[in-house]
Order: sequence, then structure tokens, then C-alpha cells
Amino acid sequence: MLRIAAVMLSAFFFLSSNGLSSAIAAPSYVGPEKCQNCHKAPYEVWKGTKHFSSYKKIHKHKTAKKILKAVGEKRMKKAAVCAPCHYTVVEKKGKPKPVAGTSCESCHGPASEWISIHNNKKVDKATRVKQSVEAGMVRPDNLYDIASNCMSCHGLENSKLSGKHASAMLANGHPLNPNFEMVEYSQGSVRHRFYPPDVTTNKKMTKPELSRLYVIGQAAALVSANRAISKTDDSKFVTAQKVRIDKAKTVLAKIPDAAKFLSNPSREGGQALADAIKTKDLSSLVGDQLPTSYK
Repeated sequence: MLRIAAVMLSAFFFLSSNGLSSAIAAPSYVGPEKCQNCHKAPYEVWKGTKHFSSYKKIHKHKTAKKILKAVGEKRMKKAAVCAPCHYTVVEKKGKPKPVAGTSCESCHGPASEWISIHNNKKVDKATRVKQSVEAGMVRPDNLYDIASNCMSCHGLENSKLSGKHASAMLANGHPLNPNFEMVEYSQGSVRHRFYPPDVTTNKKMTKPELSRLYVIGQAAALVSANRAISKTDDSKFVTAQKVRIDKAKTVLAKIPDAAKFLSNPSREGGQALADAIKTKDLSSLVGDQLPTSYK
């Protein structure tokens, strides 16, 4: 399967002397409006989140303007260093155009190659699922890749962000929360778990499910932080990444199935870990560390 996080982040833009010059042809983003045709309930949840509202607000913030100046950009919506995490950018009339904030494809992968497969009801579901994944879709049950996509932005690790950028951004007020954790941030305002047979109810996770997500999130955080820490020797950046690494190692050391992953943290190892624990109840090992409230 494609390395989804890398594909997702590389699908945006190339930099020119004036900013963004062209969008990579494939895979590309189609925009959340295409998703809401079938997924109306999740779409309505998204409209109530900061991911949605930030599109019209974040570039106006005085801190955003300071950060843009520090990284040598003038417009946030046209800055390649900002776009992968803050916007959903589609191609219109041959030009990149931000159409929304962080949205469906930010987590589930740019959809140009898989949306028609996903929507083809003439093909049986098992085949559609297999082919969609092969074309780059990150399905909701692929918890590791979902977590990895979240970590790439919330850990300031995305591939468009150089160490020089990261240092300048932090020096001018860009947040970097080393305690960002999947359960806390995915089960609050952004939770959208509308599954059969009752697709009208936004279901809450059980404690065993939360425990598994907590562990998978820590695995993704460790891989993300290990990649990020080599970007720059900026003390604030390095300290934050070390916090992420230490926390993840402490949690994962309690999980017998994580021993192999810890010896060589990688996306492939993270997916293998997620698969190994997918039916296990880890509540006795990490239940006391689960958040009691959500963002």
C-alpha cells in the first residue's frame, strides 16, 4: 500500500520564487463537498469544528501574519509551508485553490484516485474497499495511518516544513503541543462515527477501543517525533519532540505486542502493532492514562 502520509503531504505544491506555482497532478484533492454527497452526518459534524472555521479566520490572526513574515511568505492561503496542514487545496482551471480548512482528505488521503472506486456501487463492497485502499484511501479502520496523518501536522513534522521554517515559526508564536494525543483530540468535537446499522448515531468508543487508539496514537507519535527531531537543532523544537518520544516509549513499554515496534519504530511496524492489538482489551495496561475529557 502507498505510504499514505507521504503521499498526502507531497500531493500539494511546488514552491516558486513567488510562492506556489503548480499542483502535482496525482493524487490530488477533490474537496469536502464531494464527500458530503453521501456522508452528510460527518460533514455536519465537521462544520462545527475548528478545522472548518479556521479557513475563514486563521490567516487574519496577528500571530499568523508574524509567522508568514518570518518564513518569507505574504499570503497564508498561497504559502506551501502552510497549506498541507491548514487547507484543503484543489485544482481549478489548472491552478491550486484553497477551498476549505483541514477536512476529509486531510485524514483519509487525497481522493482523486480513489473516490470513483469508493462510489462505484456496481462493484461489491469488499472489492471496492480493497481497490480504494490500493488507490490511496485511508479508511477509518486504518487507525495507524489516520493517527500518522494527524501527527504529521500537530507535531510540525510534515514534509513541506524545513527545520528553518520550524524554528522561525516557533520563535514567532506558532504552537507546538508535545502532549497532543489521539484520543483526547479525536473523540471530542471532531468525532464522526456513523456506522451501520444505525448511521444516525455518532457513536462513542468503548474503553477497550479507546485504549487501542491511545496505544496506536503513541506509536504514530513516536515515528513522527523521530522524523521531526532531525529537522533542526532549535532547542524549543527538539525539547518538544523529546517529550513526545519519551511519552510514547513509556506507554508502549507496557504493551507486550509493542516490543518489536519499539526496537525499530516505523510506519510498517506501527501498522503491524495496530493489527496485533485490534481485538485486544488493553484497558488494564493504559486505561488509567486515558483522558477524562475531550477537545
